[in-house]
Amino acid sequence: MRKVLIAEDDRAMAMALHDGFGFEGYTVVPAYDGETALRLAQEQSFDLIILDIMLPKICGYDICKQLRTEGNDVAIIMLTARSQEIDKVIGLKLGADDYVTKPFSFLELMARIQAVQRRLCKFDCPNVADFYSFGNVVIDFKKFQVSKDNRLVEVSGRELNLLKYFISRRGEVITRDELLNTVWGYDSFPLTRTVDMHIVKLRQKIETDPSNPTFIITIHRVGYKFTG
Repeated sequence: MRKVLIAEDDRAMAMALHDGFGFEGYTVVPAYDGETALRLAQEQSFDLIILDIMLPKICGYDICKQLRTEGNDVAIIMLTARSQEIDKVIGLKLGADDYVTKPFSFLELMARIQAVQRRLCKFDCPNVADFYSFGNVVIDFKKFQVSKDNRLVEVSGRELNLLKYFISRRGEVITRDELLNTVWGYDSFPLTRTVDMHIVKLRQKIETDPSNPTFIITIHRVGYKFTG
């Protein structure tokens, strides 16, 4: 079952969202302040976070920034009563996937969520087979599974998409901006550090010696090359 964290200090709004997501089949976890929201996001695994910007204790911007700094690529939709363009820019630059201004309808919110999920989950490289192996790693894209030494490895949807794109461009040098634009869809607010953090995590899962990688090679000042 899909799981959503609702970080919203307005109890009436939080309850409405709780009911809406419950009806859509989500398991809902509420947080009424930023400190609680950040702790829950760090301790538990979520498919989605609905994140109000103006939270007590820790604001939504800081929560989003901290999660992305830690390499957490959960889908984040930010909520705010603000409507200035700069607020939207800040949220997206910090790594939010989308932004909804209050007041909004639940149908609008779900449409935004579905658009984000399509981008994250339906990333497609038609020249990549459903089954691919290299070294001691086996990937089953149809089952969304990665195994190393015959043991399943827990990977996120974004990490799986990174692997798929690397495989589709095997042997080629790929820039960080290209990875952002293609795998993340961030063509307006590039965050190249995001790519580096995900590569570090991915190497820890697929490389025999992550400090001396043999599959995902860094090309100094340019990007990466996949040799698997």
